[in-house]
Amino acid sequence: MVYKTTAPLVYSCILLLLMLTGSDVARAVIETYEFSSPDLERRYHLLSQELRCPKCQNQNIADSNAPISQDLRQLLFKRLEAGASDEEILADMVARYGEFVRYRPSRSGVTLWLWLAPLLMLVFGACLLIYLFRGRSDVPVAKVSDADRVRLERLLASEAENKR
Repeated sequence: MVYKTTAPLVYSCILLLLMLTGSDVARAVIETYEFSSPDLERRYHLLSQELRCPKCQNQNIADSNAPISQDLRQLLFKRLEAGASDEEILADMVARYGEFVRYRPSRSGVTLWLWLAPLLMLVFGACLLIYLFRGRSDVPVAKVSDADRVRLERLLASEAENKR
């Protein structure tokens, strides 16, 4: 009798599990392109891994399901089949979406400052510390005259006698 009452619960759990795991398959990126050569297909996969989805921001266009990524993949395929070089394709994408569209931005122009800024800040900080610590050793020391030294010794001696 116990078996008959738990069967619907088991079947419901199995059905729920199948529904949850099957939904990922329905959302997967399924695009097929017929490339004219294996070299173009290899370049397509490399470039689609290099380009960032403008909407998702932490996914490349190969992994993203956003409509903009689908458009970029289609544009990438068309540009490769038209004979464009990798540099031309990347330059077009950067011109359209900015350096952000690349996972590895070029090291020129404005981005050169971004690459060099940490190094420049470190050098500036080191120079500032050297200047500050070097300046402290150059503090002039007041010279005490012989008359003042004798007076100071008498004051200290009289203070010592008063404490006894």
